[in-house]
This record gives sequence, structure tokens and C-alpha cells, in this order.
Amino acid sequence: MSTPLPDGQTVFVINPNSTQRVTDGIDAAMAPLRMAGGPAIECLSLQSGPPGIQTQHDVESVALPLASLARSLEARAGAFVIACFSDPGLFAVREAVKAPVLGIMESGILTALTLGQRFGVIAILDASIPRHLRAYGAMGVQSRLAGELAIGLNVTELSQYERTLERMTEVGRRLCDDKGADVIVMGCAGMAVYREPLQQALGMPVVEPSQAAAAMAIGRIKMNWHGA
Repeated sequence: MSTPLPDGQTVFVINPNSTQRVTDGIDAAMAPLRMAGGPAIECLSLQSGPPGIQTQHDVESVALPLASLARSLEARAGAFVIACFSDPGLFAVREAVKAPVLGIMESGILTALTLGQRFGVIAILDASIPRHLRAYGAMGVQSRLAGELAIGLNVTELSQYERTLERMTEVGRRLCDDKGADVIVMGCAGMAVYREPLQQALGMPVVEPSQAAAAMAIGRIKMNWHGA
């Protein structure tokens, strides 16, 4: 983890669940985005959060704690990234702080739209998909969605490397061959460590959404873009 810089030059990437292994994976995924002169990137867990954000109740339960944590860090923050694919608390945190706040679902999908015509999403559980579809509808991107399929593993099970990569590769190929996807979005921050091997296995662009959001956050800081 890089040393935070003063004067609003740190990107805080906040994992809304309390599973440190997920945060460690996100932190490792930030390596290509860490550069001399900053902005620094600091990855944190929401210690009061559930082990995984897997239900609508989980999503709603972390919104106010995320806003409180962001306010406590605001003096050092150049931007915030909410590192959960459901973008929990996104608008509450944007309302709570002046620094830019990026959600990884929104950022990941917007990035995918620049890499292909039809994006497919790999979810962890079938129960996550209706929640994600509601968000795609709000974003107005349904016409570019090839489909979303689940690997049938929960957040804590993602640490089973061979099993998870095998399931992600199988589902990614189905999204490509059966649904017509030409770019894949990983639909959980806990999948971060699998981006490179998955992209090699599938032979198509794979977007790790925490990386996508952090890249956008760095751009916002460098260009002094704030917005709504």
C-alpha cells in the first residue's frame, strides 16, 4: 500500500464488506495504477460491514456507515471508490462529501462500453442478478447488455482459486458463445485477482471494475473534475 499524500491527493478505495481477503485482492489489483507522484491509493475495509454484500439488505445496511467513513477521511481524500458491484451507498456518499465518489459497477460498465459492443457480466450468485439488472435499467444500458450469468459461489468461497477460475472461465465462455458478449465485466470486487488469467483464458477484454473506478478517480483528481 502506498504512503498517502497530503492535500487531497489520496484515492480511498473502500470495500463495504469486512472480509480482509477481498480488500487485499483489491489492493493488489491497484498495482498498475500506482505511480510516482500520486495520487496515492489506499484500500480499506468497512469493519462494520457484512462478510459479503449479497442481498438488498446488505446493500442498504452499509450506506450510512460508508458515508460516515468517507466524511472522516475527507480532509485527505482526492476521491473515493466504493468497491462493491452493487454500488451501495453511492448517492449517500456523494451527498456526504465534496470529493468525487465513483462506484465500481457504474465505472466498470462505462469502461466496458468503450471496449466492445455488447458486455457480459459474471455474477457470484443468481440472487445478485435482479439487483444488477435494476441498476443497468437506471443507467440506460440494457441495449448493450449481452447477459449476466452467475458462478454460484459466494464472496467467501471466491478464495478457492482453481474452482473459482474454472467457474468464471466456463461462465465467461457461455456469455461469449451463447449471448454474444465481446467484453466481460467481473461482477464482484472479490474477483479482482482473477482478471489477468480470465482474460488470457477467454481471449477477450475483461474489466475489473475496481481498477476501472480507480482509473477514473485518478483522472478526476488530475483534471480537477468534480461534478455532481
